[in-house]
Amino acid sequence: MSDDPKTLVSTEWLAAHLKDPDLRILDGSMSPVGMENTAGAEYLERHIPGARYFDIDDISDGRSNLPHMVPPVEKFMSRLRAMGVGDGHQVVVYDSAGLFSAARVWWLFKLMGQNNIAVLDGGLPKWIAEGRPVEDLPPIIRDRHMTVRRQNHMVRDVTQVSHAAKLGDHEIIDARAAARFRGDAPEPREGLRSGHIPGSKNVPFTDTLNSDGTMKTAEELRGVFEGAGVDLSKPAITTCGSGVTAAVLCLAMERFGKTDHSLYDGSWAEWGAFPTVPVATGEA
Repeated sequence: MSDDPKTLVSTEWLAAHLKDPDLRILDGSMSPVGMENTAGAEYLERHIPGARYFDIDDISDGRSNLPHMVPPVEKFMSRLRAMGVGDGHQVVVYDSAGLFSAARVWWLFKLMGQNNIAVLDGGLPKWIAEGRPVEDLPPIIRDRHMTVRRQNHMVRDVTQVSHAAKLGDHEIIDARAAARFRGDAPEPREGLRSGHIPGSKNVPFTDTLNSDGTMKTAEELRGVFEGAGVDLSKPAITTCGSGVTAAVLCLAMERFGKTDHSLYDGSWAEWGAFPTVPVATGEA
């Protein structure tokens, strides 16, 4: 793979830059819905040296009844400042699954106008498999101001997505597993209808990954989207269960040069519970 400090870097790249004074590493791990979230405890037990824990559920909009929605700008700034992450830092984020929730943190930084962030390809599992160092020590925090310029075009709400679905002027791309997309499998969150947004296409986020949790090549990624019937000439809106793995699709598109994408933050946790929006079942 080609290392890009704005999208994806290899374990080799991170190992070479581990001592850089302006490098900040974030552990963005979270457990899938329906499982006890032990990610914070696992971080305390072992993490890449110097890593801080980015709690996706905590750094979110506490006023919303939807899971881990985008936090207010002020909350994002204050939480990151408390972690010693700010302007001028190169950030690398990883997770304990390989590539699952780290992309959500990457997308949040991009939304807040912070572009010097990359996901660690293969995450903690690849790092450990290669015998690279981990520790259980807390990081040394040095306060650093962060300037935020929110990029509103990168996020979509239910009204905007409903409008796009009716007009057909965007490609709405669903990162959930195929059985959930078709409506064959029940949703892991109670009270949600099964199916998908009418007119959307299905690119399960796992289809963008190799068996070791690393991301496929740019050429392969383009083929995955085209193979799912996605018209790449249209702007894209990604969606999933709750706005986490949708960010993997955003990262994948960035890797092959497609930048006109946004993320439906409420995703199926909102759409599936909204009584006035339509639901489709079966194949795309």
